[in-house]
Amino acid sequence: MDTSPFDIFPLDPYTSDPHAENAQLRQRGPLVRVTMPGGVPAWAVTRHATLQTLLTHPAVSKETRHWHVWEDGGLPEGWPMTAFVTIQGMTTSDGADHRRLRGLVSQAFTPRRVAALHPRITALTAGLLDRMAELPPGPVDLREVFAYPLPLAVICELLGLPEQTRHRLHVLAHDLLRVTDDPPGPAARMATLRQLFGDVIELRRREPGDDLTTGLIAARDEDGSRLTDDELFGTMLLMFIAGHETTLNLLTNAVRALFAHPEQRAAVTGGALPWSAVVEETLRWDAPVAQFPLRYATADIELDGVTIRKGDGILASYAAAGRDPAEYGEHADRFTPTDPPARHLSLGHGIHYCLGAPLARMEAETALGALFTRFPALAPAVPLDTLTPSPTIVSNSTETLPVLLGPAAKG
Repeated sequence: MDTSPFDIFPLDPYTSDPHAENAQLRQRGPLVRVTMPGGVPAWAVTRHATLQTLLTHPAVSKETRHWHVWEDGGLPEGWPMTAFVTIQGMTTSDGADHRRLRGLVSQAFTPRRVAALHPRITALTAGLLDRMAELPPGPVDLREVFAYPLPLAVICELLGLPEQTRHRLHVLAHDLLRVTDDPPGPAARMATLRQLFGDVIELRRREPGDDLTTGLIAARDEDGSRLTDDELFGTMLLMFIAGHETTLNLLTNAVRALFAHPEQRAAVTGGALPWSAVVEETLRWDAPVAQFPLRYATADIELDGVTIRKGDGILASYAAAGRDPAEYGEHADRFTPTDPPARHLSLGHGIHYCLGAPLARMEAETALGALFTRFPALAPAVPLDTLTPSPTIVSNSTETLPVLLGPAAKG
């Protein structure tokens, strides 16, 4: 039966314990009426099987025109998540339009190009670890000195983004994921991002390079069509955010998980488990994305005793589904890497499966293996339960990760 209005669950972007909130959501059912920041209503899909069904359901769309809140003008001014529903690209398209966009991007983002990045990722990782080994004794923020600069450098080099603008692009994009009390902020940040990416696009039109932006500009579909300017910007912004923010969270969450589970750390550093097992278990147990906005019902959907009405918004609750006891057993909340790993949905499912998944996995496995080899005594500098989660319902990680590096092994 439908959830009554009195059962609506307000998602808290400032929660101190996101997984406790996820547990409450799962207890309420596989489909839970929630409010996003600004009081905007949606359905949260909290369980693995239900999420898998809805990610490929024929009556679920990614196109904003199907969302009654959008069509009725019901979004608050300066809504912090507007960018996720207005950007033109693969994440807001379906059907033939999505196939065209994904096909064009795939021409530039080939498996061969991704595989060729491995030596560069290894070199970037080694350079960061060398610099970390020269730091004075005392706590350092591992997010700032390692988990952030590595994926940022990789995606920026892949896209051909100038080094002098990279940090500014990160700050602007990172703030799009956060909830702020600054209503004009999201629109202003988007305008600046459009200008900065537009400058890169114009540069690559004049001076083509060996980078993904040049490839996106040149890509044509079977009818000879290219990405429009809006689609090109949207695609680059999507790849920039997804290409480093999620990996930043994945690295941070994996290190925190190994700190909290010394027996699992010993297994992987001792060679009993591959690093891929840690990466996949982190994706399941502490997904880099908590709630991914948005999908929309194009017709009434009856599922698990609940009716999602036509025009309703739907959140993919990856972090909640990753600890679903119905899928992973009574100990779903335990971090237990295995080889082969448990399957998960944290990189999507169906036609919207993450195009950058192979790159994220390669970066994480390379970086984690090198980090714990170089700093075998790596330890948290503060109690893990005192770390502050990011103020957002989208990103799932902590704002900082203070660590003590310990003696560095020879590089």
